[in-house]
Parts: sequence; structure tokens; C-alpha cells
Amino acid sequence: MRNKISIIITTIVAIALLFKFCEFKKNDTFSLENNTNLIQQQIVNVGKLVVTEGHFAEVLTYKDQDTYFGGLVAFDKKALIVVNADVSVAYDLRQMKYNVDEKNKTITILNIPKEEIKISPDIQFYDVDQSKLNPFTGDDYNRINKSAKASLSKKIEKSSLKSNAKNRLISELSKILLVTHSIGWKVTYKGQEVTSENQFKL
Repeated sequence: MRNKISIIITTIVAIALLFKFCEFKKNDTFSLENNTNLIQQQIVNVGKLVVTEGHFAEVLTYKDQDTYFGGLVAFDKKALIVVNADVSVAYDLRQMKYNVDEKNKTITILNIPKEEIKISPDIQFYDVDQSKLNPFTGDDYNRINKSAKASLSKKIEKSSLKSNAKNRLISELSKILLVTHSIGWKVTYKGQEVTSENQFKL
């Protein structure tokens, strides 16, 4: 009789422990999935465009000459050009490539896209001097627009606009660090674990 009671008690305890173990495994899996979804959602949020904007202005002089009869006759055209441009530097982090390793609780950033520079010039013409035999044409406006953008690109390279955009980007990426560290995950980039935002070398 005692043996039967012992067997029944042992069976009940075993079943209870089995249910408890299954419940623990279920909660553990749920927690892992929840953490993964949280991190991926954070990456999606950061994936919005990070934009830094600036304004540039410059004055250009455009000259062109058409000659005839071996240079004996010439028709000139020239203009004073004022360029005001809005410039934006952006990183589209929706194109960022990363890998989620749930087993080792690691986010590996594989690639951060390069910055996108958009120049929107507003070109105004002053002191326009042209001849009926050498008027301003669409080709002139295209050359002026191309020249203005090339000049602005050089100014942008010498300015702090791109470095400011990089700082903004690193600030956004650091949000991923905060989330991952708070739930016991880690971030790696270029083969190294990232523990501070300064390690995001672009």
C-alpha cells in the first residue's frame, strides 16, 4: 500500500515539475522573441532619414563668345549669377544591413550606407548682356547649373555640414546600444563589440 502511495506521489511531483519546466521554457522563448522584436523595432525607428541641412550662397560670372570669319566678328553674352542653395546631407538607414543572432543575443551591423547629398540651387540672373546672334539658351542654363553645383560641392566638402551629419547619425545609432544593453544583448560592428557610440567609425 505504501509503495502505491509513494508511486502516486512521485508521479504527481514529476508531472508538476514537467509542467513547470514547460512553462519556464515557454516564457523564456517568449522573452527572447519579445526582446528580438523590440530591437528590430528600434532599428526601424532609427532607420528614418537622419538629415542635416545647410544654406550656401555664392556669386558667379558667366561669359560666352561666338566668333565668325576667323575671329573677325564676335558676339558676346555674359551675366552676373547669384546662387542660393539649400543643401541636405542624409543617411537612409532603411538600407542598413544587420544580422540578429538570437542564440548569442548579438546584433551585428554589417553595413552603414553612405551619406546622400542633395543640392537644391535657386539661380538668379543679373546684368544680363546678350546678342540676338548669341542669346542665352537651354544649354547655357544647364552649364551654369552644373557649374554652380560643382562649386557648391567643393564648399560642402570644406564645411562642417558632413561632419555634423555624421555626429547626428552616431547619436541615432547609440539608441540601438541603449536598448540592447538594457536587455542583456550586445552590438558588434567591424568585428568588434561596440560599448560606446564613439566606436561607430564611419
